[in-house]
Amino acid sequence: MPTTAIAFGVILTLLGGVGYIVSVMNDHASITALIPAAFGFVLVGLGAAARAKENLRKHLMHAAVVVALLGFIATAGRLVSRLSELTASPAVISQVIMATVCLIFVILAIRSFAAARRNN
Repeated sequence: MPTTAIAFGVILTLLGGVGYIVSVMNDHASITALIPAAFGFVLVGLGAAARAKENLRKHLMHAAVVVALLGFIATAGRLVSRLSELTASPAVISQVIMATVCLIFVILAIRSFAAARRNN
C-alpha cells in the first residue's frame, strides 16, 4: 500500500503541475491549480514514511486514506455545488481528475485494509 500511496501522490503532483502550467499558458495563472500537488506531496510523504517505518505503516496508511478522502470530498463537493454552471475548462477537468484519483485510492486502500484484516 505505501507504493500505491506514492504512485497516486505522484499522479496528483503531476496533475497540479500540469494544471498550473496550463493556467499560466492561458493567462489565468492561479495558485489554486497547485492544490492537487499539495495533496500529492502529502501522499508521497506518507507513503515514503510508511516504507521506512514498518511499525508505523498501518497508522501512516490510514492517514493517507484520510488525506485522499478529504481530497475527494473537497473537489467533489465543489463540483457538485457548481453542477449547473460547469464547463469543460482546464480547472474543472483537473478537479474531476483529482476527485477520481482520490476516490480510486480510497477504494483500493479500503480493499487492502479489509484483506489484511481477513488474513489476521
